[in-house]
Amino acid sequence: MSRDYAGLPDGDLVALARDGDASAQALAYAAIVTRHKGALYRLILTHVRDADEALDLVQDSFVAAHAALGRFDTSRSLRAWLSRIALNKCRDWARRRRVRAMLARVLPIETAAEVADDRVGSEAAAIDRQSLSRTLAALDALPEALRAPLILCAIEGLSQSEAAEALGLSAKAIELRVRRARAALRDAME
Repeated sequence: MSRDYAGLPDGDLVALARDGDASAQALAYAAIVTRHKGALYRLILTHVRDADEALDLVQDSFVAAHAALGRFDTSRSLRAWLSRIALNKCRDWARRRRVRAMLARVLPIETAAEVADDRVGSEAAAIDRQSLSRTLAALDALPEALRAPLILCAIEGLSQSEAAEALGLSAKAIELRVRRARAALRDAME
């Protein structure tokens, strides 16, 4: 008899992925990945700004989560736990990127020819891209302590308590940081 894994709560899926037979483990973890991959991709893409890198980091995050599944506390939010893993993967990626950039300055390497962007858009689309570009630049200019809570709450839709759990802060600290981040963005956009 086939089981509907997609309808199970996260805690049950984690229990099956840890303790079920081999088939149940694979199906339960596949359901976890299917349920959370979109949110993790958006979270990571917001940090790395590169779709291919984001896909790689989503995969790395799920591999790390699978390896650490035995340590997950099912009384807590799975999404917050996965978000924390993803944020750690983003930090690792950024650290490696900085090291590569530094080495590239010290040891220049051949660079690939730049490919022209032949997309033609309307004036409105150009204005939208410019506005989005300004917003992303303002978001990037925020300190990580303000940017991460804002992304988790305002963009990813996590509750303040889930964001607090993902970042290892109190819900009150998240509330304050989101408020400060929004104020800083407003000031930067004016």
